[in-house]
Amino acid sequence: MSAKDQMRTRLREGETETAIQFDDNRIASIVFGQYDQNLAKIERKLGVTAFTNGNLVTVKGEPGAAEQTRRVLEHLYARAAGGHAIGLGDVDGALEESANQGQLFPGDNGQNPKTFEEIRTRKRASVRARTAAQSAYLKALKKYELVFAEGPAGTGKTWLAVGHAVSLLEQGAVERIILSRPAVEAGERLGFLPGDMREKVDPYLRPIYDALQDFMDARMVERGMQTGMIEVAPLAFMRGRTLTNACVLLDEAQNASTMQMKMFLTRLGEGSRMIITGDPTQIDLPPGQKSGLVQAINLLSGVEGIGHVIFREGDVVRHDLVRRIVDAYAKADVAARGEAEKR
Repeated sequence: MSAKDQMRTRLREGETETAIQFDDNRIASIVFGQYDQNLAKIERKLGVTAFTNGNLVTVKGEPGAAEQTRRVLEHLYARAAGGHAIGLGDVDGALEESANQGQLFPGDNGQNPKTFEEIRTRKRASVRARTAAQSAYLKALKKYELVFAEGPAGTGKTWLAVGHAVSLLEQGAVERIILSRPAVEAGERLGFLPGDMREKVDPYLRPIYDALQDFMDARMVERGMQTGMIEVAPLAFMRGRTLTNACVLLDEAQNASTMQMKMFLTRLGEGSRMIITGDPTQIDLPPGQKSGLVQAINLLSGVEGIGHVIFREGDVVRHDLVRRIVDAYAKADVAARGEAEKR
């Protein structure tokens, strides 16, 4: 008896079996992933069982889960057919989107369902949000002149902000991009750093450089930095400036002092956009010094024209293990606060 026949005999009450056949074996293999790793992730997330045979995949499970699996696979196939690579992150995005929308494709009434927000740049073409929080973030970036984004590492706060800034630059909505971080060491003491000013601040700003090169060719990034179209500088260098017709990003803002944050916020000039990202659970300021990010969010909550997006542990889009690590630390913090309150 073949594995497929064995699966049919094991259908439990309430389960169904769905066969999905794709036109192109090569594209289907991209969707399934190396050693069917993408398919395995869908099985774990939706509680289904899937078997592949060339361009045919047979899915067994609860009717709703089997139908969702079909829609997710068809969505991924359409992306792969459009020339997009399919990784585990894309699988997460398709699963999240299908869960929030109820469906990924037009229904019987021919109406297109609402999809997650996306950004477009010349290098990356279309980049779509992978979680509902990311979609809300991109929507806020398009709507507000000033946006706060707070949440754990790995949720895409900085990466999407840089992508949005690049898209605004390419559209001509702004004339330059200014990227900044507080030069605060994360628990270590690096000591004296050799080199000129750019070489000294590079270790602090490397994550922003990496994000820039994801959305722009390396040549364009270098040319932009030479002409001033792209500026990367420590937060301390913002004092005394008025930033007009620019998209200004402050990353790792939890490490800005209250005075630094006030100084930065008041740099906003005509025709500019400002994005402030950070994780209030990873503050590296000296003991007793308050975070400017936390204070600013509390003070400006509800102010017209300001967007505020909160990412949670479940929004982590890096490796699955990162999500579980962040969740474990969050639970430990809650437990520690509970113990402290009892004392």
